[in-house]
Formats: sequence, C-alpha cells, structure tokens
Amino acid sequence: MTERTMARRRRYQQRHRRNTIASWIVGAACITALLTIVALGCKDYIDEQASYENPQNSLPGLVLGESKTSQSPESAAPVYADDTDWNLRLVNRWNPIPEGYTVRLKELSGGEQVDERIYDHLMEMLEAAREGNWDETPRVISGYRTQETQQSLYDEEVNKYKAQGYSEDEAKAEAGKWVAVPGTSEHQLGLAVDVEGTTYDVFLWLQENSYKYGFIFRYPGGKSDITGTVEEVWHYRYVGVETATEMYEQGLCLEEYIEQKGL
Repeated sequence: MTERTMARRRRYQQRHRRNTIASWIVGAACITALLTIVALGCKDYIDEQASYENPQNSLPGLVLGESKTSQSPESAAPVYADDTDWNLRLVNRWNPIPEGYTVRLKELSGGEQVDERIYDHLMEMLEAAREGNWDETPRVISGYRTQETQQSLYDEEVNKYKAQGYSEDEAKAEAGKWVAVPGTSEHQLGLAVDVEGTTYDVFLWLQENSYKYGFIFRYPGGKSDITGTVEEVWHYRYVGVETATEMYEQGLCLEEYIEQKGL
C-alpha cells in the first residue's frame, strides 16, 4: 500500500469518527442526513481509490500489457490514442502531434519500437517481403522516435545545409524536406517504420503488397506537394487493411483519403 493511499484512508477514518461522534449529539432527524453524507463520502472515496489503484479504469483507449509506454511532457496531460481513429491520425508539417501524446510500445528484434497494435501486422509483412528481398527478412531501421530523437535528427540535417553555405532559414527549409520538424513526424506516433532491404527490389515489392497488411507507401514522389515530404521509398505507415486497400486501389495518399472521407 502506498503512502498516498494510507494517508487517504487515515483521512477517511478520521472523518468517519467525527461523523459518528456528531451523530450522538444531534437529534434523530439529523442522523438520517449524516448517514447519507457518510454513504456519499464512502462512494467518493471508493471511486477515488479505484481510480488511483487501477488507472486503466479511468483511461479509455489505453491498452495494458507488458509493452512500454512512451513518456509525455510533464507539463502536458497525456493524450491517448483511442480505438476509433488512432490508425488514421494525420501528422504532417501542417498537423502536429497533440501535446502529451503517448502510446503503448512493443520492441522489435532489432531494438526499434512500434505501437503494439501494429506489431503483428508488421511482422507478417516483413516475413512476406522475403519474397522480394533475396529470401532475407527486411529490417526496420527506424520505428518510434521520441521528441528528443527527432530534434537531434532535424538539427543534424539543418547543420549539414548550413555547412554548405545556406542561411539559417534556408537550411531549415531544405532540412524540412527530408527530416520532419520535431512534433510533426509520423515516427513519433509509433505507426511508421523505415525499412531496409538486401536489394532495392524489396521497395518495389512493398509498394505493390504492403496494403495487404494494412500499410501504405506513405510518401510517393508524385504526391510531395500534398504530403509536404519528398519521396521516401523506405517509409511505411500503418492505417489498417481496409483503408490501405482502398487507398491503393484509388492511388490516394493519406491526406487525400482523409479529405475524401471528410475525416
């Protein structure tokens, strides 16, 4: 039992004793009222205890398990991915991740992590992709990223352009084409992965087959003006099999699909 829980119980016991003593002093008419107050107090206390000792009861959408939980800023209330639109959350340079966003993570064999809800789908896709990768399983070289990791990657890219003679603003503009500004990267959702194969042919296989496993080729070259990102043949994003299939058949990127559906 935690110190906080013990303190709460002591306060409740003290309050209960005071109410009991008062009940002997007041008249019979007051006893009924006091009992009602005590009953309500007990209910509030029990609810508070249940919420404190079992936080999952008060956090709908939070999936419990052995997986790790990403850390959200202390200054922000956690924002949990819910069960209705978590797979379609749009994040790009115009739509940043909600402050305090947090997600349950599961670790891959190589050490990278992803949202635990896409883990099985990802494993199935990578195993199937052996067909287009000289019978070798492709590797995930980048999965979930923290704000700090994304900031480091972005700063590194900006400094690279500054070293080439670009001004601060010019360097940021160029860097943003290749590395998302911290807070606007899909990697911070845990729903996107960068894949590396033994042969370039694996990317061709993924473009033609990833939808069967719920993933989309997120940044095709012909959609850069819509996505705000140059072509990344290695970047795949989970949206769900039904959505991915519809997007593949219609040749839509995520921004177009969301606009079409009015989401």
